[in-house]
Amino acid sequence: MAHHKRPYAGYQAKNFLWKASGDGKVATITLNRPERKNPLTFDSYAELRDLFRGLVYATDIKVVVIAGAGENFCSGGDVHEIIGPLTQMTMPELLDFTHMTGDLVKAMRACPQPIVAAVDGICAGAGAMVALASDMRIGTPAARTAFLFTRVGLAGADMGACALLPRMIGQGRASELLYTGRAMTAAEGLSWGFFNSLQASDAVVGAAQALARQLADGPTFAHGVTKKLLHQEWAMGVDEAIEAEAQAQAICMQTRDFRRAYEAFVARQKPVFEGD
Repeated sequence: MAHHKRPYAGYQAKNFLWKASGDGKVATITLNRPERKNPLTFDSYAELRDLFRGLVYATDIKVVVIAGAGENFCSGGDVHEIIGPLTQMTMPELLDFTHMTGDLVKAMRACPQPIVAAVDGICAGAGAMVALASDMRIGTPAARTAFLFTRVGLAGADMGACALLPRMIGQGRASELLYTGRAMTAAEGLSWGFFNSLQASDAVVGAAQALARQLADGPTFAHGVTKKLLHQEWAMGVDEAIEAEAQAQAICMQTRDFRRAYEAFVARQKPVFEGD
């Protein structure tokens, strides 16, 4: 599959902003419709899905930050451009749409790059699911995260919410949020483990990028293995998980980064990882 590998730093986004760091290792996606609280459209859903699928083959991008422009993260599916049209669709068309939205979450979980969400203000519906599907989340005191599907007459089961949210914050808390659609406060999100930390609104993207830089400077091949096993081991017993980790760690022990770490330790230096 080597012929599919290519750089992504110069990716030209159509439905959101994309900016890579100078060395091409950290990319920031910014949902950019601040006047509407950055809602998703059919096109932005599809482009995000395809981008995260493509990042599997990226030769440069090691970590992705996702944020919203202005004072909000994402208000979910656009009421006029998505919700309205959905009421006129046939069942096969609706199933095509729900498969597409779920495929975005699958693509985020399947790409080897850790994803750090910078969450300020409104983080609702599909926006809450994008944050949930990320590997880590940095919030602000103003963050309000709502899985508000029941507020529009839908099930709380959307885009994997019933699988992902209970594993993160617990079954009872997830049940409350998914049944009521109420907003989880930033303080709740921090104490329940949804947010890794809270930062001021004017510092949250910078904090997410700093965390992303720390990860990008680490053993990124090994980070990809960690992400894969964090996902796969949900469906494993303990014995299966231990065996999977034994095999994964043996693979990582053959990387140059492992040898670099050893040689740096012997020389009493800080290792410089290169992701191979």
